Amino acid sequence: QVQLVESGGGLVQAGGSLRLSCAAFRSAFSASTMGWYRLAPGKQRELVATITVGGSTNYADSVKGRFTISRDYAKDTVYLQMNSLKPEDTAVYYCNYKMLSWDYWGQGTQVTVSS
Repeated sequence: QVQLVESGGGLVQAGGSLRLSCAAFRSAFSASTMGWYRLAPGKQRELVATITVGGSTNYADSVKGRFTISRDYAKDTVYLQMNSLKPEDTAVYYCNYKMLSWDYWGQGTQVTVSS
């Protein structure tokens, strides 16, 4: 079973930066689409960014130009660089792994942006 281990969340002031990491274990990382989603209180889970095997990326409009998703095949790790953070970015961020019919989630990491 695929295991996803996230790290890098925390508390940051508005305008600051954080980098989230998600390491994939027991996975076919090189054949998967990886993504980051977030869940804020009182809201539905939303897609933040995805990256395909070929490196194509997709971002939510709310994070375009501020967040960057990337992946390291040597480390089986996907990253989310978050710059110019806003209070509305506060949420639990989840890593996602998709390959064929397999769909796995990490445990989530809290990101809190203070104003």
